[in-house]
Amino acid sequence: MTRSTSTGNRWADHYTRKAKEDGYAARSVYKLEEIQARHRILRPGDRVLDLGCAPGSWLVFAARIVSPRGSVVGIDLKPVTIALPATVRTLVADLRDPEAALGQGGPEGFDVVLSDMAPSTTGNRTTDAARSFDLAMSALAVARTRLKAGGRFVCKIFQGPDTKTFEAAVRRLFEETRLFKPQSSRKTSKEIFVIGKGKRQEE
Repeated sequence: MTRSTSTGNRWADHYTRKAKEDGYAARSVYKLEEIQARHRILRPGDRVLDLGCAPGSWLVFAARIVSPRGSVVGIDLKPVTIALPATVRTLVADLRDPEAALGQGGPEGFDVVLSDMAPSTTGNRTTDAARSFDLAMSALAVARTRLKAGGRFVCKIFQGPDTKTFEAAVRRLFEETRLFKPQSSRKTSKEIFVIGKGKRQEE
């Protein structure tokens, strides 16, 4: 994922500066903060799985809410290098095949699956949206096998021809589905978050 981390970066803005002041590795944390304020996805004691967790801001934010009884597991192709709370562990693995890192054997009973995954962008919105859709469907597949009944799901997707298809897939798995674009998303960004609450008990 692309993050604005350096001084003078043309993408730097109020949220970039605020993240630095607040001790977060990336401005993306404020998207999760807004989602939490509106939808109360994270709760004390939850077990959370964060897909595409680098550079780690979502891990830290989630841990502050679910700790001390809860825990957070993060997966990314890149290692997370920032200091993390004791209740957080990270795994370096292919984001499209997190089962290889988590292991087989059925659901582990996560209460929440988060995905802020984004593809390497090409500048072609159709191509980027298609790649984002593939990642979102991978995240949903993990939610299907790893979320316990009643669990919650947050997933970023770039808006495009397949957005409605993804939203429909989430609706089939969850009792309640919402679309949400945080104010902290860049104005030019095509990203939107699909939120599922109340995972259905499947046969």
